[in-house]
Amino acid sequence: MLINPMLSEDRKLPYYIQLYDYFKKEILGGALPAGTRLPSIRALAGQLNISATPVELAYQQLVSEGFIASRPRSGYAVQPMHMLSGRAAAEDVEASRKSLPAPPITPRDPQHYLYDFHISKNDFSLFPRKIWRSLFQEQLANPDLLQYGDPQGEPALRGSIAAHLRQFRGLRCTPEQVVIGGDQHLLCTLLCHILPGSNRRLGIEDPGYHLLPAAFSRNSYEIIPVPLQEDGLDIELLRASGAGAAYISPSHQFPCGMIMSIAKRHALLDWAGATGGYIIEDDYDGEFRYHGRPVPSLQGLMENSRVIYMGSFAQSVAPAFCVHYMVLPEELLPAYRNLARELYLEHSASRLNQIALHYFMERGHFARHLRRMRLLYQKKHDALLQAIQLYFGEQAALRGQGAGFHLLLRLNRENDARLLADTAAAAGIRVTPMSYTWWGQSGAEAHRNDAPEFILGFGAIPEERIGEGIRRLAEVWLG
Repeated sequence: MLINPMLSEDRKLPYYIQLYDYFKKEILGGALPAGTRLPSIRALAGQLNISATPVELAYQQLVSEGFIASRPRSGYAVQPMHMLSGRAAAEDVEASRKSLPAPPITPRDPQHYLYDFHISKNDFSLFPRKIWRSLFQEQLANPDLLQYGDPQGEPALRGSIAAHLRQFRGLRCTPEQVVIGGDQHLLCTLLCHILPGSNRRLGIEDPGYHLLPAAFSRNSYEIIPVPLQEDGLDIELLRASGAGAAYISPSHQFPCGMIMSIAKRHALLDWAGATGGYIIEDDYDGEFRYHGRPVPSLQGLMENSRVIYMGSFAQSVAPAFCVHYMVLPEELLPAYRNLARELYLEHSASRLNQIALHYFMERGHFARHLRRMRLLYQKKHDALLQAIQLYFGEQAALRGQGAGFHLLLRLNRENDARLLADTAAAAGIRVTPMSYTWWGQSGAEAHRNDAPEFILGFGAIPEERIGEGIRRLAEVWLG
């Protein structure tokens, strides 16, 4: 089979992106069917008369998104695709369900830790304070901004968000589809009120992030935990569950870190189209991938998809500004507008922050800030990875690396996770057992039954403390 990518000399589009786009198009178009072996990195680089690095980067991106797989001693081969058909095969499988108690909420710990691997703290050492202060003060000079604003969010910021998402996350959206809120719970609650139909069952990733399902549970939804496979949510079990909506984090699953494969993404879109269900895509850290390109959003894979995209500036700018947003399918906009009129909704995110953020984005400050933060977090990510490999070696396993703000560390021995965390805390080291991410587990039982696996955040801890913190953790746990 002839594989002959035509590369452009346009310096604005690197070779590895051109190669990635070429193979992606050929695979999705059927020109490269499942099982097709791709040329080796060295062979393709020689054929194109370029270095091996662009070919390797393109292949790595295709592997991470599930288009191809690397086989030992066989090279790279195309993976089976689930092509979008607009409908899914009818399923007649009975699912057993049971009501599960709401999961515990991890309390904020006021204790100071010298080695703080907190799972959701940020590093603000590079935050452009002078620029933000100047932009914010500009808005204070406008007395109109002290009035009530658009309950859907300031039109200028919605335009900036839509443009950013189209360019950098691959969404298909307009400013009219963007809804801005002051916190995630508010947006989740609005969703509970505007999703149509009588099917009030929500399928969720288990383990996963509990804010949204907890909000849905409070609004009389039945929560159906669906286990994970190597490449994300088990679609067949989701079909069997009878859920009318699904909540997922496909670009970097929380907390396990896997990327949902392209075949599974297509199957999920087919499920939504066939059942009339909706997919809620949480892209909490989609802009922070440290090796290769960011994985494109699920929402952008299909025109008029039944995907509700959830995003935030909490990690990319700062949580204190309280600017979160969702992108609704066009068909849900009438229901949102009716609800806004019925409830007399007002803006929930500060208008001053919204307009300052709009200019922060429009004038290029946001893009520059993101680039600097990616580099900063990549250094911390790599330092944490190296320290764990150095001090734990074969006595621990890692997963979730390559993106986001945490790694999962699993000890290769039987221990009580809560006891280990308490032992670490006594030594001035904060780590978090991942047991709280399982739906329906609570209290001592969850910590007693779970494997000794921990979420280690690297967002806020200074880079120079990472190595020593992990050395001391290994000393405390391994002796």
